[in-house]
Amino acid sequence: MATKALISLEEYLKTSYPEMDCEYVDGEVFEKPMPPLDHARLQKLLLKAFLRWEEQPGLFAFPELRNRTAETRCRIPDIAVYAGAEPAEQVPSIPPYVVIEILSPDDKAQYLMAKLREYRGFGVPHIWVIDPASKSMHEYGSDGLREVAALRMPEYSLQVTHDDLFPNG
Repeated sequence: MATKALISLEEYLKTSYPEMDCEYVDGEVFEKPMPPLDHARLQKLLLKAFLRWEEQPGLFAFPELRNRTAETRCRIPDIAVYAGAEPAEQVPSIPPYVVIEILSPDDKAQYLMAKLREYRGFGVPHIWVIDPASKSMHEYGSDGLREVAALRMPEYSLQVTHDDLFPNG
């Protein structure tokens, strides 16, 4: 039986992975799936929306930013949104206000659900999952993953609708 080579968090944080984005979970490095065009298009649309909201009410969105979700874990959401002020750390250890995961064809359900539970345990108030293939949007909360017609931030009276992300259907 093969054993996995474990690395330290410090080694992970100083290593660049030019071929892929990699997350760090308890000493292991996991490659994120390479996103196709529809994934990148959604990421661009969401970033444009959050850029409009950056001045007021003070929401700061970052693509593919390493987040230290626990002492031995770093996750890289497709988009992490911080409220109030930009994070001060290069690898933030404070929970984002919103975490957005955009599904890719190679995403595994079990791995995704573990990440969503981890984000919730980390204290992320809004966890969104968008599926480009089915053109669906989901929120993850205490009742699990549920499909929604709009992704809402009621504290800021902001929302992202289906038409915002999928204007042609």
